[in-house]
Amino acid sequence: MVFAAPGEALTRAEELLGADPSPLHASVAHQVIGIWQRDFGDTRRALAHLRRARDLAARAESAEREADVLATLGVALVHAGRTRAGLAAFERGVARGSGHTRARVLFRRAYVWWVLGRHGEALEDVRRAIPVLRQADDVIWTARALTLRATVHLALGSVERADADFTAAEALWDTTGQEHDKADAVESRGLAAFRSGDVPAALRLLDEAAERYAKLGTPTFMLTIRRCEVLMAAGLATEALAEADAAVAALDGIGGQSTRKAELLLVAARAARLAGEPQTSLARAAVAVRLFAGQRRTWYETHARLVLIEARVATGPGSGRLVADAAAVAERLAAFGAPAAPEASLLAGRIALDLGWTADAERHLAVAARSRHGGPPLARMTGWAAQALRARAAGSARGVLEACRRGLDVLDDHRMTLGASELRARATAQGAELAALAQRASLVSGGPRRLLGWSERWRATVLSAPPTRPPADPVLLTAMTAFRELAARAEEARTDGGRPAPALEREQRRLEREIRSRTLHMRGEAPGDGDRFDVGRLLRRLGDEVRLVELAVLDGRVHVLLCGQGRVRRFEAGLLAEAEVEAEHVQAGLRRLAHPGAEARLPLVEAAGARLERLLLGPAAAHLGSGPVVVVPPGRLHRVPWALLPALRERVLSVSPSASSWLRARDTAPPPGGRQVLVRGPGLASGGAEVPELSDRYAGRRTPSEGGTGAPPPGARTGSGTAGPGATVVLEGGDARVPRVLRELDGAALAHIAAHGTFRADSPLFSSLRMADGPLIVHDFERLDRSPYRIILPCCDTARFASVGADELLGLVTALLPLGTAGVVACTAPVNDAAVVPLMLALHKGLDAGLSLAEALRDARAALPGDAVHQATGWAFSAFGAA
Repeated sequence: MVFAAPGEALTRAEELLGADPSPLHASVAHQVIGIWQRDFGDTRRALAHLRRARDLAARAESAEREADVLATLGVALVHAGRTRAGLAAFERGVARGSGHTRARVLFRRAYVWWVLGRHGEALEDVRRAIPVLRQADDVIWTARALTLRATVHLALGSVERADADFTAAEALWDTTGQEHDKADAVESRGLAAFRSGDVPAALRLLDEAAERYAKLGTPTFMLTIRRCEVLMAAGLATEALAEADAAVAALDGIGGQSTRKAELLLVAARAARLAGEPQTSLARAAVAVRLFAGQRRTWYETHARLVLIEARVATGPGSGRLVADAAAVAERLAAFGAPAAPEASLLAGRIALDLGWTADAERHLAVAARSRHGGPPLARMTGWAAQALRARAAGSARGVLEACRRGLDVLDDHRMTLGASELRARATAQGAELAALAQRASLVSGGPRRLLGWSERWRATVLSAPPTRPPADPVLLTAMTAFRELAARAEEARTDGGRPAPALEREQRRLEREIRSRTLHMRGEAPGDGDRFDVGRLLRRLGDEVRLVELAVLDGRVHVLLCGQGRVRRFEAGLLAEAEVEAEHVQAGLRRLAHPGAEARLPLVEAAGARLERLLLGPAAAHLGSGPVVVVPPGRLHRVPWALLPALRERVLSVSPSASSWLRARDTAPPPGGRQVLVRGPGLASGGAEVPELSDRYAGRRTPSEGGTGAPPPGARTGSGTAGPGATVVLEGGDARVPRVLRELDGAALAHIAAHGTFRADSPLFSSLRMADGPLIVHDFERLDRSPYRIILPCCDTARFASVGADELLGLVTALLPLGTAGVVACTAPVNDAAVVPLMLALHKGLDAGLSLAEALRDARAALPGDAVHQATGWAFSAFGAA
């Protein structure tokens, strides 16, 4: 019962002890309490109860009872870090027990061997136990043994054998009422899905297991370890670090298992390294090594030493000692049959290569490169990275490019199994090294065209295919509706009383976690990664007038690839770090200029714009010609107000996340009918004053929205709008509610959404536009069949992004581009609301005259008054895409 209904089992055991039981029955009760404390509570209390249970079994003169208790005690001692005493208890248990009881003891010793990382001994003991358990028709213990054997197979990389055992165990669990064991089986299937490379399925199954454990009221430290592993593979290392650290604190708070603490510290060390916190990684890994060594867990100690070496490399220069240490770890991992062995060989080879030890590097890299031909995607990525480094050491640029191409193809296939755009973006971090190696090789051997091709190969890839449509999941839809209502109530509380509402905000955060969690479960639908970039096609589409400026960053320096007139030219500009600092100065200046009285800062901002031009364009600024310019910046420069640069200030200027994205936008046809949608949300300082004027201007085409009828029920999937071809829909006041707004936006030719914008750096896909009934978030837009062909977002922060992965951007604008939107006008800085109104009116005037967004925005800036506030407002807006 302790694994079917743990709380009830604990209560009944305590009641039994209060009823003066016989030594035999008291032994059972103390054992149950010991198991509960061992797995869910204080290890010291567990040991006290289990020792008492052992003594009572001896008094009862029951060898079988004593053997069973010794096995439970052995597990507890090992989890407490007392490995030698635990193994000695098992020796006595195996000797005391017979038949069916001995099989149960062997199963539990096999579990301990797995905990210790001694997988050969684990498989041997479970091999001896399973036939006896089956012969005794012991369904529960047979299922446990099969689950354990599957878990050991996974640790050794044998996914198919693990799947067979998990399937057999699950069939047995279905015939029992062992709810905790059933939850453990779901958790194990999640681990199997992860080992086979299916990250969405792994997250879904682990979340299901967490829900089952929560109903039982049991802690989930092992689940946390496995979930953190999946989060790291999904590019969510910062979240994994936070979860692991929180679990360590919780474990310490209850005096929990020392073995679990060591495993959590190892996971935290790996997460910190991937999250770019090498000092934190160093500290966590050092403690984990000490704990594992004290627990005699050589398998885990060796894995912790690998992370420790990686952290040392990240925090200081390489050395011969580090090469030797990494090589020793690689040999031990290979002897264990651990899937991480190629990572250690790659690390040894990389350090040796940096030291100039080419012969040593070749030896280690050749071993690591063997993994490129089989195994999960990330293991093959490790192999191709090693192969690329081998080719670089041998001076073969062709070999480098081939290895990088093959490795990135593997990652492409993996990435497209992910349905959530956030996971697709973050997963690209795994390919950053290969992309950088290829860019360096192409710079040396292939000229500007090849460098452009490789720059595009791993830039803004999340935009290459539409995200998977969120499922018609009633729980997800209900959570999104509830989130919107709570967010609106919390905003109202802040506005009315000037104080936050903690209870509302806590529930809002819980709903955010639920929405995000269920979104991450989505599996990708599109095979491949769309069309490959073709330099020739780009040059043909640019023609002789348009110039595309793609900025590639190699070793910290900006390289300008100027495309147009049938050729690609390369220019060297400044350092990326200096440009980022200057861009922040410009942002600060624009924020000040949004308020009257800061006119004296205008010359300073203009001077900063000139410095930015030298750093970002360098000598290429003199070769832009006189026609339109498309700028393709790296993700880290997404906040640059490009219209402020002197060489771009008077031009038809647009910005695109990649050249491929610009080509797709250029080739996107507008929808038939030309329906326009004007939306005015609440709480704007200007009241969205341009919307009534635009409404009057389009009065002849307007479709009334009185009454707000026809909105779908909360959570319903949006369809096409109800307005006729060429009509204009105006949504304001109570009509500007998210379901109605989404229905009208779907398939529109033009949308102008005057609404308060909020950018969420901590969770970019919860960036929002404020409607009458709460926030319209990026997840809402992803439910559209087709987002509007052109979108104008006249409020602050609508063009802010989070830079993630290799060179990806997450935010409102980038969410719209793969959904059918060909052009967006949005704002990269806070602006003066009153000054936005004339800019927007002038922009629409240009669109009415048949201009593109970039042309109309250029003319609108020129039509503004010449004071500092209006100039700064014009510079803060950018046109994205090609519509």
